[in-house]
Amino acid sequence: MLALHALAIVATVAAVLLGLWQYGVWQTGRQDQTASRVQARPVPLATVMSSDEAFPAAAVGKPVDLSGRWLPASTLYVADRVLHGRSGVWAVTPVALCPADRGGEASKELDDAARCATAPAMLVVRGWAASVRAAPQAPTGPVRVTGWLQPGEGSGDTDPDPTDDVIPQLRVADAIQHVRQDLYGGYVIAERVSPADGVDRLTPVTPAALPKASAFTSVRNLLYAFEWWFFGGFAVYVWGRWCRDEVTRVTGVPSEA
Repeated sequence: MLALHALAIVATVAAVLLGLWQYGVWQTGRQDQTASRVQARPVPLATVMSSDEAFPAAAVGKPVDLSGRWLPASTLYVADRVLHGRSGVWAVTPVALCPADRGGEASKELDDAARCATAPAMLVVRGWAASVRAAPQAPTGPVRVTGWLQPGEGSGDTDPDPTDDVIPQLRVADAIQHVRQDLYGGYVIAERVSPADGVDRLTPVTPAALPKASAFTSVRNLLYAFEWWFFGGFAVYVWGRWCRDEVTRVTGVPSEA
């Protein structure tokens, strides 16, 4: 009987440890997906989504490239953004996605401005500042942005003052009230901006601000963990039931254990 007790203990401990191992694999899988998503090579925004379509679920956190022209008059600030334990704001300026004029230099600036006045725009998070006053003036002119694509937020917070340029969340429906042009159904957290004027004096928003990987990533390993723990619990049940039956058989008295 001592051998059987020892076997039951070994089987239970093994099931618990194997469950913990699979649980660890599940967590590692989620972290690996997040890392690979952030470190992937950027692709042109046009290959991921257009301005007249809903945000594609598979594009969350995807690195993209876009070129256009800043719309400084439509700059917004997203309140209550915490970075490194400090509360501040995100400085957000839309970029009108209009290709640069390849004609003569004399008409280039006017042509770019005219073309960009009607082009759809992407909200770009330039960076973090301690307050609206601490944020540098919004940049102007042509720009190329590389960053992480994100869907618009939607926690349901209402804007206490729709007339100012501070919003409680980066929701496209709120931002479009401040932008005269059509907006893409998401925003980009800037990683690299060229030229960097108006961005280099802001604290970069790091990939840690991106949403965590879905709980369903590597879900098979999570199910294996639960399966091992179920086997361990079942082994404990069978062990207890066998001990009770043995006590009854030897003593002839029904056991309450």
